[in-house]
Amino acid sequence: MTLFRGTFLDTPDNPFTGGSLRVATDAALVVQDGVIVARGPFAEIRAAHPAEHIVDLSDGLVLPGFVDTHVHFPQIRAVGGMGMPLLEWLDKYALPEEARMADAAYASSVADEFVRGLAAAGTTSALVFGAHYASAVDTLFAAASRVGLRITSGLVVSDRIIRDDLLTTPQRAYDESLALASRWHGVGRNRYAVTPRFSLSCTDELLASCQTVLEEIPGALFTSHLNENEAEIATVAELFAGSDYVSTYERHGLVDHRSVFAHNVHPTDVELKLLGQSGATVAHCPTSNAVLGSGLFPLGRHLDHGVRVALGSDVGAGTGFSLLKEGLQAYFCQQLLGDHGHALSSAHLLHLATSAGAEALGLSDVGDLSVGKRFDAQLLRPVEGSPLAVGIEHAADAEDTLARVFTLGTPADIRAVWIDGQLLDDSSGKV
Repeated sequence: MTLFRGTFLDTPDNPFTGGSLRVATDAALVVQDGVIVARGPFAEIRAAHPAEHIVDLSDGLVLPGFVDTHVHFPQIRAVGGMGMPLLEWLDKYALPEEARMADAAYASSVADEFVRGLAAAGTTSALVFGAHYASAVDTLFAAASRVGLRITSGLVVSDRIIRDDLLTTPQRAYDESLALASRWHGVGRNRYAVTPRFSLSCTDELLASCQTVLEEIPGALFTSHLNENEAEIATVAELFAGSDYVSTYERHGLVDHRSVFAHNVHPTDVELKLLGQSGATVAHCPTSNAVLGSGLFPLGRHLDHGVRVALGSDVGAGTGFSLLKEGLQAYFCQQLLGDHGHALSSAHLLHLATSAGAEALGLSDVGDLSVGKRFDAQLLRPVEGSPLAVGIEHAADAEDTLARVFTLGTPADIRAVWIDGQLLDDSSGKV
């Protein structure tokens, strides 16, 4: 067993439904075999466990590991593409990078950059849009396994409209997806996600194949894009005889508690009702929405319909892996909506970046630092004299401190990351 001593912040009770930020100052968590088995004031915990090793984190803040619900593995080198909306951005920046995943050496180097980037940003679990090539998805799972991240990912499939070298067929998609799942699903911390790119690039036959794969892999998730851009939405309606976007998935049994849809910036009330009733989650990707000019996310309407919402970085339209900046941008978005926005506190932001994501991904044993949860955590410790350090020093209370963390924090302030109580190798040099 190990005792972790420090100040711990988390949101075991949902702030959107009356919960608040939980703060434990000079506290200790007892971790055994990766699981938190006790927590309380340090003096009491130490008296009960006088001989156990102590990891003293008192000079920083300990948060749960972040959970990213939407991020693209092949697009890390596409970050920074500016000046165009979604469909044009895909053609110029994203899809050429996606095509380069056919090169095994290129895919391997990107996979290493990708998993290191997630870990350095304090992200311990992620729902990852994989690649259009099965060999590249293998590379991603292998890289994640070496670092130790909890990754849910899969083969990205399309059979129309986008560039020819990224297209597949319903049968090939089925065969390759099941083969990948047989190699990786449930192996270590890896899980499989059925991943059509978006219904714009998928025929009904391919979406039906996706549903078959989803049902044949117990415990798999489903993820895709939804209502991101008005031109995209109009094209989907043309392709599906006037259908709304959610119904293109729902008609194939792809909308339920296993489903995570990215964006949903422009939903109808009918679509929100269906998403809320099904238990699906929307991955809110605020920096990507801003970069591509997609729009301001209607969080309040989602909450009014009971739709679950979590955060996604959406690299590469998103501006990096840090869910701190995504939380801050989510706050900006609601402020800009004025009377139509939903007021967000720092506790809401932490919940969206941790517990909400864990719930979306079906990871019931992570997301906060309660007894019985696995110790997925990060130590945030800014450099002395930095704007964040000064801000924390003068914060009025813990929620104010956390607000300053979301406002000023970057991956450079994250000094260590643990998964299952084990220090990740890529963070060990920071402690």
